[in-house]
Amino acid sequence: MFPIIPANTATASFPENDEGIFGYGSSYTAVTNLVSNAGVVSSDVAGVGTARFNLAACEYGGDKGIFGFGYDHGGVSMTNLVSNAGVVATDTAGVGTARYYLAACGYGGDKGIFGFGAPTGSTVTAVTNLVSNAGVVASDTAGVGTAKSHHAACEYGGDKGIFGYGTTDHGSALVAETNLVSNAGVVATDVTGVGTARYASAACSYGGDKGIFGYGYAGDVVSMTNLVSNSGVVATDTAGVGSARSTIAATQYGGDKGIFGFGYIHPSRVSLTNLVSNAGVVATDTAGVGTGRSGPSACSFN
Repeated sequence: MFPIIPANTATASFPENDEGIFGYGSSYTAVTNLVSNAGVVSSDVAGVGTARFNLAACEYGGDKGIFGFGYDHGGVSMTNLVSNAGVVATDTAGVGTARYYLAACGYGGDKGIFGFGAPTGSTVTAVTNLVSNAGVVASDTAGVGTAKSHHAACEYGGDKGIFGYGTTDHGSALVAETNLVSNAGVVATDVTGVGTARYASAACSYGGDKGIFGYGYAGDVVSMTNLVSNSGVVATDTAGVGSARSTIAATQYGGDKGIFGFGYIHPSRVSLTNLVSNAGVVATDTAGVGTGRSGPSACSFN
């Protein structure tokens, strides 16, 4: 006889987390803002841990998150765990190359990966650091693909991830190339870019197994998006919706939807958000809640 498998048995796919959290950002803050399962952003929650910006965040453990790395008068590597109730923990000593302008995403259903970034104001790297399903960050894995910074990453395909876009020299050499992440956390070589090359964009998952890159800077701030299929194929540009801006963040919420939030529109840091439907359609601006800031990060939990 075939074994009886309970209906709630976990499969190798990303958890459809209900809530999200935006955290940290410029100028030097650690405040966070929770996102409900309806995409409503809460007012500021007092910051925990070292105030910093241009960091990264991702899910781990099925229902928790982690903020990591960033800039605090120089690159840092400390991390801050997020519980399944959205509570941010104090600093955990950093592991791996201290850097900022990096990105992170989940892989393997319950693990995460930090990748690429800028160790200094004149260097970029392709090193990665895996995150276990207990939120433990591993030492550096040698970089694969073109070193870059100011890029974005998200999950796709149930148990894989993708890094995309960015710059190879802190701003003048913009790229649209991507690097896929296997369900074992292995980063693949460069895939030729699709869509407008840009940096300081954001990405998140939607629809249960797809992803979306959006916004950024390409000679000026932009709002176009690029959808990612459940096989990791990036689509051409979709006309932008909402206010063009850069240095924003994005996360999943509500199980199968996403949200872009915060960022920079010269000369101001803003807190407005744009919801993403489970079909990958971006909505017009929602009035901002909380402290306007650039360079935050975001992930889902619960």
